Amino acid sequence: MKNSTSLNEDWEVRPGGMLVQRRESAVADGSDDAGPLIKINVCYGPSHHEIHIPAQSTFGYMKEIIESKIGLEPKQQKILFRGQEKEDGEYLHEAGVKDKSKVLVLENLVSKEKPAEMKEHEGTSKSEVKENEEISKREMKEREETSKAFQAIAEVREEVDKLAERVSALQVAVNGGTRIAEEEFGMSSELLMRQLLKLDAIEAEGEAKVQRKAEVRRVQNYHDLLDNLKSSNSKPFSNSSNTVSVTTEWETFDSGLESSSPPPASSSTRITQDWERFD
Repeated sequence: MKNSTSLNEDWEVRPGGMLVQRRESAVADGSDDAGPLIKINVCYGPSHHEIHIPAQSTFGYMKEIIESKIGLEPKQQKILFRGQEKEDGEYLHEAGVKDKSKVLVLENLVSKEKPAEMKEHEGTSKSEVKENEEISKREMKEREETSKAFQAIAEVREEVDKLAERVSALQVAVNGGTRIAEEEFGMSSELLMRQLLKLDAIEAEGEAKVQRKAEVRRVQNYHDLLDNLKSSNSKPFSNSSNTVSVTTEWETFDSGLESSSPPPASSSTRITQDWERFD
């Protein structure tokens, strides 16, 4: 009479009469007995499966059993146990796998059986990572440069605002018939030119470049206005009684201007120049 295993080559009779699934990996494992069968819970995506496998089998053999459950080839499987990926040659019992243990199966898109292809993919991946890092560094550098440009433009704008108040005061005085000392126009023009040089030294792109260009036009407009006021101031007055004294008091430019409006008119002509050193 034939042995029951002849009915199905996938099964074998163990000592004691137990009928179990044949262990094709027994030869590869180098042992004749891979231990009793244990139940393993397999999680693959949203699905859960149960497999029965000899306790002393390898994870490589487990992949073959899992393939029959989920249809994923062993070379495309990654088996994680206790959060760590297991190699095909590792044994279940040595890794601590017991009856009713749980393993997680992930899809491995890179086949370990194609090292040349794997190296190609790894090379591409490293190249992409390096390229992304370089792009990130360039973007970070651009953001830093743009931030510095905005800050530098804002500092110039603040100084130009102070000069704008001074130019406005000169305009009111000249239009009102007050004669202004020529040095007043020269000093104001020089300070405006210094701000223009600062703007020219700022490297800017995008929105910062637009703001810098607008500030340059603003400084140039004030400079042109000063030239016109200087020309009007040099013309003789039709009524000499309108000639008044003008006191020009300058402080260090960075600390602001103390007064932006001309002093009241008087009946005599007196020009007083109280200049402090310009830093």
